Amino acid sequence: MTDNVPDLVSSHDMDLVCSDGESGEDWDEIDDDSCRISCLFCEKEFRGYCEGLKHMSIFHGLDLGKFVRDRQLDDYTYRKFVNYVRKHRSSPEELAAGGKPWDADEYLMPVLQDDPWLMLDIEELDQGSPEDTKVTSFPVNCENGCVTLSETHFAELQRTIQSLKAQLEQRETACYLAKQQIDEMQRKVQRIVFDEETEKPSKRCVKNVGAVDDEGYFNTYSHFAIHHEMLTDTVRTESYRDALLTNSHVFRECTMLDVGCGTGILSMFAAKSGCKKVLSVDQSDVIYHAMDIVRENNLNDVIELKKGRLEDIDLGVEKVDAIVSEWMGYFLLFEGMLDTVIYARDHYLKPGGKLLPNRCTLTLVGSGDTKRYVDLVDYWSNVYGFKMSCMKEKVVKEPSIEVCSAKDIVTSVSIIRNFDLFTVDTSCMDFTTEFELIVKKTGSLTAIVGYFDVFFDLDNPVSFSTGPQTQATHWKQTVFSLSEPISITEGETITGKIICGRHPKDIRALIVTLHVRDFRQVYYLD
Repeated sequence: MTDNVPDLVSSHDMDLVCSDGESGEDWDEIDDDSCRISCLFCEKEFRGYCEGLKHMSIFHGLDLGKFVRDRQLDDYTYRKFVNYVRKHRSSPEELAAGGKPWDADEYLMPVLQDDPWLMLDIEELDQGSPEDTKVTSFPVNCENGCVTLSETHFAELQRTIQSLKAQLEQRETACYLAKQQIDEMQRKVQRIVFDEETEKPSKRCVKNVGAVDDEGYFNTYSHFAIHHEMLTDTVRTESYRDALLTNSHVFRECTMLDVGCGTGILSMFAAKSGCKKVLSVDQSDVIYHAMDIVRENNLNDVIELKKGRLEDIDLGVEKVDAIVSEWMGYFLLFEGMLDTVIYARDHYLKPGGKLLPNRCTLTLVGSGDTKRYVDLVDYWSNVYGFKMSCMKEKVVKEPSIEVCSAKDIVTSVSIIRNFDLFTVDTSCMDFTTEFELIVKKTGSLTAIVGYFDVFFDLDNPVSFSTGPQTQATHWKQTVFSLSEPISITEGETITGKIICGRHPKDIRALIVTLHVRDFRQVYYLD
């Protein structure tokens, strides 16, 4: 019967297995299934040192073996180092700054009981991880052409497969991040080549774009459906109505400018509030219908409509008492209509005049809608039996405009930008802001959601929100999907950074870059 048992281990390997039984027992104990090794710098856990070391090297940029050698750590100082990092939640960047802040006896006390990193023999770091040097043999029975594995051997093979899968995923992620960085560098080079990066942000605005080049934008507002959608948005329309009519004592006998009047609904509210004159401007062809609507409501003696871009036409007056405009786009800034409101403010608003609205805020919040992630992003992993994973990159680059359910919100909110319309200039679309989100529910973070709030700070103030916790508007929310879900725990703080800027080829479009933990993605809102 012994003739049928293959010799799976060479005599040399067998010597390695048997010659040092004591150390082998130690590593078997550490690598037991019940032992979970957590990263020194994040919450991720691993089944062995090999995965942990490679994770820290790829995602945190710290080669633990090299660090130990470069800092000449012995067994005691290495353990102090581990406890110091655990206690102060130090980052690899802080450790790279130099010095040995861990070199104090207080750090001999373990921060985590039975911390596997404290049990690591640092001499093993010169030879690779314990899992790399460990050799194990298992008996295999071959009979009638079939191979029978022991339960232990089968479990070990399963662990090996899982480990290799994890390593492959880490390498794929590292390659993906590297590709994103290369793409960003290519875009910067292109901007330099076309002299776009040297152009001052204040110069890059709608005023400096020719009317012919801007024609496509206004053509989108020549269709009935978009005006029907805006008018039936009661949150939007009734907020403007209430701001004007409940403050009619402020606007009585004033001259008001309506920027981008569309069907003229805001102009008619302004006329009803007591304005003696309303100047209504729009470049799209819908203004011809607005003229009929104004006549139909016998308001043509108060409302004067003008077709054209405000930047190009003669308004016929030097100054106005107030400016009203519904200029907000998706993620507040998309469409760049704020440029025209700023132009109107700087050229036509009297000192002390009113802006409606006069203030806005831009906000981010975290979503944990795993069903949406599976349906929209992970869907491409298997499409009718075919792999289409390459499509994921395209999908996440395009922010989705949709209504998010409040039950899927898993973090606190973070206001990333305040816009005072009396002081902002056209460079306000280009900004970089760091943010923090406090996790309210353990689970997965699958997307970052953007929305805005609008304020009319008048005698009778009015405001409204486009967030997921309130009644839905036609702006809905802007959803920035993550390529992979991020595990989160209730109470923890997620830090991130958002970079927003105008698209170099489209003055009304946006490029948004999000950094969240190890995740980085560029989005195109165009």
